[in-house]
Amino acid sequence: MERLWAPWRMRYIAGAEKSEGCIFCEKWRADADAENLVLFRGEECFAILNLFPYNNGHLMVVPVRHVADIVDLTASEQIEMFRLTQRMVCVLRETMSPHGFNIGFNLGRAAGAGIADHLHLHVVPRWSGDTNFMPVLDATRVISEALEETYKKLKAVLSPES
Repeated sequence: MERLWAPWRMRYIAGAEKSEGCIFCEKWRADADAENLVLFRGEECFAILNLFPYNNGHLMVVPVRHVADIVDLTASEQIEMFRLTQRMVCVLRETMSPHGFNIGFNLGRAAGAGIADHLHLHVVPRWSGDTNFMPVLDATRVISEALEETYKKLKAVLSPES
């Protein structure tokens, strides 16, 4: 029998330490983008890698303003959020060559939002055949690249001009 070691997953399984405040607001205010996996900072939105990804390269586009519902976004937040999503898709295509994407919101706890109080858009790269027996039989997702490596790969392509 082969062993699959993914020790970083233990933080998720055991229930990572929960912050008292909003994790997205904290990451925006912090001056530690690499440590916090913040890929890009815009005027009204930012992109950040998901700490517990569904797949390699899973990132989120988040409005800076603490807002829970899509209907509460301003017109300028909507525009920047969509443009940043497009940019992140381009960066993921260039660096990871996915075959497709899942892009979407989970609005409210009932819809699966782990952080329901601060809106965020998931961008999940997908590859043909990226689903195997592990999630079905063992409720385990195999992520084949360390978050820090994914961060470096994506950050290298991002520049203020691109």
